[in-house]
Amino acid sequence: MHRATTSRRARQRSKGQAAVEFAFVFMFVFLMFMALLELIFLMHAYNTLADSAKEGVRYAIVHGTGNSGCSGPGTTSVPCAGAPYPLVQGAVTKFSSLSLHNVTASNVTVTYPEACNTPGCLVRVTVNYSYQPLFGMGWPSVTLYAAADGRIMN
Repeated sequence: MHRATTSRRARQRSKGQAAVEFAFVFMFVFLMFMALLELIFLMHAYNTLADSAKEGVRYAIVHGTGNSGCSGPGTTSVPCAGAPYPLVQGAVTKFSSLSLHNVTASNVTVTYPEACNTPGCLVRVTVNYSYQPLFGMGWPSVTLYAAADGRIMN
């Protein structure tokens, strides 16, 4: 009889140990899953910013030549409403908002390094965005930067 009670106690301890080991492994796997999911969201945010910058460049290179709507340097016939190149910035913010990211015009920088808006001139669009982690959990916020440049077409 002594032997039966000893084996029963050993089995109960073994079940308790398995439960504790399962809890540790489950927590580790859960945290790894959350970190992977957060990384996926971060990559999506960066890809959205990069595509938004490309969309701004595309708008600027198509609308640069002879445009009177504040899309490039030398467009002084229409007031630019206080912001340089608001139409290019608007194209960037519109594209990013379609991807569920709120990039304001203050986060978009449009530069014309060669100071011209004729065919062959360079235009550069830079976007920054303060990414806030979705789950929190002590992860820091990260500022993402994306830039694109291109040459103005005919």
